[in-house]
Amino acid sequence: MTNNLDYEINKELGECYLFMGELDKAEQYYQKAAGSNGVHADPYLGLATIAVQKGELKKAGTLYEKATKVEPNDKAFAGLGLIETEIGSHDRAYNLFEQALKVNPGNLIALYGLVQTAYVLNKTETAIEYLENALEIDSSQVDVRFSLAGCLQSLGRTEDARNHIEAILENEPDNEPAKELLSELS
Repeated sequence: MTNNLDYEINKELGECYLFMGELDKAEQYYQKAAGSNGVHADPYLGLATIAVQKGELKKAGTLYEKATKVEPNDKAFAGLGLIETEIGSHDRAYNLFEQALKVNPGNLIALYGLVQTAYVLNKTETAIEYLENALEIDSSQVDVRFSLAGCLQSLGRTEDARNHIEAILENEPDNEPAKELLSELS
């Protein structure tokens, strides 16, 4: 019981200090949390975030990997995908973003990472299913709908793209990017 309480307190303190930008203190508390309860991924995710902010991508990758081994989760896979994108390993990044979206189809970091890497890899059509899945979860996501319309347009599916842009403009008539894209589709 004490270990679990220690874990919760240290994790919460780590999150607070991270939020305040005090990376060294946050790191101390996340390390304590990881040491008091090795069954949760959160402390490793926090430590990976700190490593990224310090520019220590290799260390962050190791921590994300550790988090996925403790508890496979979308945040760790998305973090690994971002690191792979940063070092130019787009195929691996795409696969990691895919793994994240299999765990949580609504993870926007993984979703946009996948869209970007799909574009770089010239396989934009593969991103459509993931964008549609995210819209099934929450159809009001304007940015997701806009990204879907952009992907559809790039594949020559103009009418499908137009339908999504019109849906955006129905709810947000002053959405300038949607207006611009609609004018390109005309």
